[in-house]
Amino acid sequence: MNNLMIITSGLFWLLLVFYSVLTISGILFRSKPNNFKPLDHYPSVSIFIPAHNEGKVVAATLDTMVKLEYPGELTIYLLNDNSKDETGEIAEFYANTFPRIKHIKVPPGKPSGKSRVLNHGLSISNSEYIAVYDADNQPEPDALKLLVERAVQVPDAVGAVGYVWTLNESRNWLTRMIALEFKVFQLLMQSGRWIMFNTGSLTGTNMLVSREVMLRHGGWDPYALAEDADLTMTITAAGGLLPIVPESRTWEQEPETFRVWLKQRTRWMEGNIYIILKSFRTKEWFTGRTLVHSIQQLFVYIGFVFLLIVSDIWFFMGLFGHAQTDITTPLLILWFQSYLVYLMQLLSALTVDRAVTPANIFIAVIMYFTYAQLFMVLLVRALYFQIKRFLTKAEVIWDKTVRF
Repeated sequence: MNNLMIITSGLFWLLLVFYSVLTISGILFRSKPNNFKPLDHYPSVSIFIPAHNEGKVVAATLDTMVKLEYPGELTIYLLNDNSKDETGEIAEFYANTFPRIKHIKVPPGKPSGKSRVLNHGLSISNSEYIAVYDADNQPEPDALKLLVERAVQVPDAVGAVGYVWTLNESRNWLTRMIALEFKVFQLLMQSGRWIMFNTGSLTGTNMLVSREVMLRHGGWDPYALAEDADLTMTITAAGGLLPIVPESRTWEQEPETFRVWLKQRTRWMEGNIYIILKSFRTKEWFTGRTLVHSIQQLFVYIGFVFLLIVSDIWFFMGLFGHAQTDITTPLLILWFQSYLVYLMQLLSALTVDRAVTPANIFIAVIMYFTYAQLFMVLLVRALYFQIKRFLTKAEVIWDKTVRF
């Protein structure tokens, strides 16, 4: 029992140290002034907006797209995947009004999903770079320009990754927690990995990739629910860099109800389990910089849940009197130290983003006891659906997020 405790404690603290170092590195990266320089020539870019029944949000998205300040050739493709609502009519109106916007009706096909739609966009475009934005995104005017400048100016870069802000952050406690999660894990940790390992992860939106690279690797994997993570692994294995650009910002709507959030995040978890399993079949993903991504997948989606379980066990053991171990440290203190590290990550992200408010501080304090615990549920649900899909040979489907 004592040996098991020592091994568990060692793994536990390894994860804590890893997350702490990433946080500090991310803060250092975010504190540096950017060194963007205007380009003499801006390459052509195609923006892909995959859309399926997005009538509630697509007009606001296209409004911001026409306001993008990009000096080069830009074409915006609204990839309409058989929408049954007013998405087509709205897209057609914008396409008839603005020459940059093209309304593309994607032919039906299998497997259904975002990857297939993006691959269709790849087949009909001819630009030097491809940018992807979700149908509920509202990028700031310079967002695309900043991505392109970084992609062109960083040696060996084949694209770039921007930052996703939460448009409806103040809606309720759930949206505040999602926003804070993004500040930590979608940007601060991303920034930390970039400064430490020169690795960046595509986020599925506000991202830029070289068209030539996409064609070389056969586009998006149509069976990957987390198509962005899969593409990240493929690009990194081939030696390409994906620099992080915090100054490039887009605003998107996040789930406002628990039910919608649970469905969305289960799909995300399923997608990343697929990536983890695929990594064990792809030896190139365990070499060089790609090894960092493979370890990250394990740490974030498996290791984080392990950390939560161990932390919870220590908390309750310490709470109910099992306070001492052979390593003479009270379990409740070990738990508190882990909680403190987690809280410091959240507060650091709020500080860097200048978002320190009484409401956000309160959310950060309670987030471990509420939001974080749900990741154990997500892992169980995702494993169940992944096994069920494997046994029934079910197709990958586009399980879109409900808009509000």
